[in-house]
Amino acid sequence: MSIQQVDYETVLAEYCNRELIVSLLKQHREYMEMIPSMRRPMDSVIAIPLPLAKVNDLRSISGDSLSQICSDEITPIPCDIAILMCDPQWKIKMGVEILVFIHRLGEDFSDLLRRWRQSQIYLSKEYEWVMPTSENHMFSDVAEQILPLFIIFPETPERRKKGLEGSSLPYIEYISESISDEQVLQSLSNNQS
Repeated sequence: MSIQQVDYETVLAEYCNRELIVSLLKQHREYMEMIPSMRRPMDSVIAIPLPLAKVNDLRSISGDSLSQICSDEITPIPCDIAILMCDPQWKIKMGVEILVFIHRLGEDFSDLLRRWRQSQIYLSKEYEWVMPTSENHMFSDVAEQILPLFIIFPETPERRKKGLEGSSLPYIEYISESISDEQVLQSLSNNQS
């Protein structure tokens, strides 16, 4: 059985939900520990699906050469979800950002890795996230640390898994389960006890 477009769309839609983003980060201990407040985890993360950023001094590639510098250009960042950490009390963005890359239909290891590398190039410059409307008030400039997290499927070919492991890139294998909001909230309250 191969990966279908609906698999990608399902994961993207699910992880737009803050509660499920928190459950995703809990699957990777190092990232879970970066959540600013485990008492208020849903107020501590912001998920931006298919994110845009205003990148200063962005050079766009045209054919085989770099085109002229475009100042303050809004561009899509080639990850699927940007997770920003924020202080739940002060409502300010913290220094760590996690970029989630979901394995796409027809995407090989080099394509997946290339999206991460391109994101690193864009975000190595001065940038500011185009925030969701509900978080528009939040100052969203450059991060202190940008980390990747890859989501693959059980059907993902073994060479992609080996490539991620060999590159020391963290990944989570998505298992399709219908997780209800009640189950997520119950899991969170059990972890807080």
